[in-house]
Amino acid sequence: MNENIAKGKWSVVKGKVKNKWGKLTNNKLMMISGEKEKMVGSLQTKYGHGRDKAENTHKKFTDRKNK
Repeated sequence: MNENIAKGKWSVVKGKVKNKWGKLTNNKLMMISGEKEKMVGSLQTKYGHGRDKAENTHKKFTDRKNK
């Protein structure tokens, strides 16, 4: 899923993200607004993921939601 599609679908995906990663607050999700880099950074910060793990987690999630 490219970044423009993610931004466009963000309002739909936000609830699913909240269910998957409950540590991400509504305020944090508003700041992320579907931007991959912000999401990856938030996964690193809130869950202690390394960069590679955060990117892989994000990719798996977005690939699954795109199908």
